[in-house]
Amino acid sequence: MEITTADDGVFERAARIGTEQRNPASLGLDEMSALEVLELLNTEDGNAVAAVRSVLPQLAELVEAAAGRVRAGGRVHYFGAGTSGRLAVLDAAELLPTFNLPDGVVIAHIAGGDAAVTRAVENAEDSREAGAREAGDLGPDDVAIGITASGMTPYVGGALEAARANGALTALVACNADAALAPLADIPVLAVTGPEVLSGSTRLKAGTAEKLILNGFSTALMVALGRTWSNLMVSVVATNEKLRARTTRILMQALEIEQGEARELLESAGGDLKAALVAGLASVGVDEARSLLEETRGSVRDAIARAVRS
Repeated sequence: MEITTADDGVFERAARIGTEQRNPASLGLDEMSALEVLELLNTEDGNAVAAVRSVLPQLAELVEAAAGRVRAGGRVHYFGAGTSGRLAVLDAAELLPTFNLPDGVVIAHIAGGDAAVTRAVENAEDSREAGAREAGDLGPDDVAIGITASGMTPYVGGALEAARANGALTALVACNADAALAPLADIPVLAVTGPEVLSGSTRLKAGTAEKLILNGFSTALMVALGRTWSNLMVSVVATNEKLRARTTRILMQALEIEQGEARELLESAGGDLKAALVAGLASVGVDEARSLLEETRGSVRDAIARAVRS
């Protein structure tokens, strides 16, 4: 009996992509010891790191383009399904506590909605229409980043197509050289990771590569937007005791002062680390520090430079 699929073209394309091939190094996977399996996984993760390094120029281009649009009031939207979507949700969620980024600046969309974060939603990734709907309100100042290991997920394709039609900048993060959706991306970021240790399980090194790319993109974007000072997390939201202690340490490190003085300065600034930092570094009052930060969209470095010029 001949076995067919609903779309033999999709079947044939999927069979050709690198992440679906069998990895010769793991043909004896079920005969390996636990240590041997872990060593092989670790080796392949190293290959993922190398694949990401090869696309850093394209990723830098995306960071710079996104920073310009966010400064103009635009937003960054991630679109993904399955593992890719969950990684996107994680990356976006971590930007508030780390960088005090307001809601609605970096937004993650996952095929199947919130339920898909913790449980697989069957067939959600196959809906090009759902992706198009979720990207329907993007505009020329926005950025749409599709994340898909295979580079052919219909949900992501629908989103990129709709975003491009509305004038948004589009990008694709994928782990195959011949990503079918690449023509929909103004900036393709294709980190070719090759066959997985467990064939087709792209939660492994393809997921590692996607996580590295998202980490790099969002961190570099926040640096470009002035939400750090030096290598310090000066925008961190102190919502618990650990983070309140961290803000004190950051101020101590930046100003080279003792703990008591740092706490007093933070208290005078109402716990606002950036205001305390600008006040200390620019030798101005807390109220003036706040005004300078407002004028420079929260950039500590630009606020200090403006204080020096005045």
